[in-house]
Amino acid sequence: MASSFSNFLSLIIISVSFLPNALCITSSLPHSQILDVSKSIQNTLQVLSPNIKSLQQQEAIEQQPLYSSSSAFSVSIYPRSSLVKSQHTDYTSLTLSRLARDSARVSSLNAMLQLSPTNFTYSHLKSVRTMSGPEEFQTPLISGSSQGSGEYFARLGVGELAKEFYMAIDTGSDINWLQCEPCDECYQQTDPIFNPSDSSTYNQLSCDSPVCAALELSGCNTDTCMYQVSYGDGSFTKGELATETVSFGDSGSFPNVAIGCGHDNEGLFTGSAGLLGLGGGSLSLPSQVKATSFSYCLVDRDSDSSSTLEFNSAGPSDSVFAPLLRNSRRDTFFYVGLEGISVGGEMLQVPASIFQMDDNGRGGIIVDSGTAVTRLQSSAYNALRDTFVKYAQNLPSAGEFELFDTCFDLSSMSTANVPTVAFHFSGGRTLPLHAQNTVVPIDSSGKYCLAFAPTDESISIIGNVQQQGTRVSYDLTNNLVGFSLDKC
Repeated sequence: MASSFSNFLSLIIISVSFLPNALCITSSLPHSQILDVSKSIQNTLQVLSPNIKSLQQQEAIEQQPLYSSSSAFSVSIYPRSSLVKSQHTDYTSLTLSRLARDSARVSSLNAMLQLSPTNFTYSHLKSVRTMSGPEEFQTPLISGSSQGSGEYFARLGVGELAKEFYMAIDTGSDINWLQCEPCDECYQQTDPIFNPSDSSTYNQLSCDSPVCAALELSGCNTDTCMYQVSYGDGSFTKGELATETVSFGDSGSFPNVAIGCGHDNEGLFTGSAGLLGLGGGSLSLPSQVKATSFSYCLVDRDSDSSSTLEFNSAGPSDSVFAPLLRNSRRDTFFYVGLEGISVGGEMLQVPASIFQMDDNGRGGIIVDSGTAVTRLQSSAYNALRDTFVKYAQNLPSAGEFELFDTCFDLSSMSTANVPTVAFHFSGGRTLPLHAQNTVVPIDSSGKYCLAFAPTDESISIIGNVQQQGTRVSYDLTNNLVGFSLDKC
């Protein structure tokens, strides 16, 4: 009898242990979020016809330190949409432009991974790291949506005397560069093009310099180091490599930062003067200025508000932290330890391994500022979509739109209850997304779509739509990524 009872208990234990993950309910999370449909639609109209403010009015707005001590630095910030009016006549065309650029962006990241230089190091760059120790500094950060790019731009000073430029920030790149006179081929940008002859601190690098040797693709022209960066969408920049002083408003300046001076620049960069590489490689801006951490908060891409890109400042105390992981094949990208995703409080029935990187550097999930729409492995995306639809029975279906296969008609609603999507990170920490990070408008009439997409590539990506309104902190010393909602 005792043996039979023991076998019965064992059967119960075994049965419970094999319950599917889809039955796991996260009771501590809100199962739905409120989407302000009216406000969201108003933003789609505003971004097409922004309330133009003069530069003088913007200069009167002083950004206060956000998460820092009494020694904090602050800068004035300039919303991009206050300076450049969108050329799109309706929100649908703007959305199509964003999605086309986003697809090109994802292709670019996958191409970078496939061409990763496994035997390449940046060790020689240490000689140009001139900053004696970490200090806290920050720079303005605004949405570039009025250009139809879906990117975010920082306001950065270059040269001595410093001239300020809007430059796209990119956690998926390491090389810093901007357009330079004289131009062989330059695209249209908001600011005047940088002229190296106007700066007393501009210094071209020779072909035998350690920094030149650190480039993945370089050349030599009369002993001047030449660089070229090509992106998977066909965009590229090439010119000479130099060192220059880079300044962050009134926060501080840093000499001898390696930066590309591009004379031939083509592609989808319109509006920005160049690009700030915030990746994990040794040529990136955080590496060159010896930053122990950096953070940004991406504002709603349809708004005319702004936030900051900060280095070495204390992050929000309520941050949800996840492990920051690195890929030995490509040190640029910031991978995050993700164990699962829940929708409406229900854990998706997908193995945790689908979000993990293997020993060959394949797979895993990165946090990327340049990608808009989060990409998930097809099986994970299908589970997310199906569970979302199950809990969104109150939202009228509205078919598909481009890469979005799940859309809703919210035109008759001023607010809507949207199932909560949450990321569950390694270590037991959970980040619930707001409704506006889960569904996005694709026109000004009330059609919204689930802002996730499937991918057949090995890598998954947490995009900037899911990051909007959240301060994302990269603790480079302790290898942690922090997420803090509503901290712009």
